[in-house]
Amino acid sequence: MTDEPKWRVPVGILLILFGLIVYALVVARYVPEMLEGWNVAVQTIVYLFFGLVWLLPLGRLLNWMETGHKKD
Repeated sequence: MTDEPKWRVPVGILLILFGLIVYALVVARYVPEMLEGWNVAVQTIVYLFFGLVWLLPLGRLLNWMETGHKKD
């Protein structure tokens, strides 16, 4: 780890913010129609799933931000 700032960090932060905004808009637009009439417990599980699934690509992005290499 170096002490000098890297251009990948602000770019990565912007990518995370942009990706989360797009993801949230897509989920907010399409999931309620899909879940209409479903049991509240099932809806809760689905929303928890969609609330956590965005974390999957985050590890690779954070690794790229820090090292500049993609994680294999």
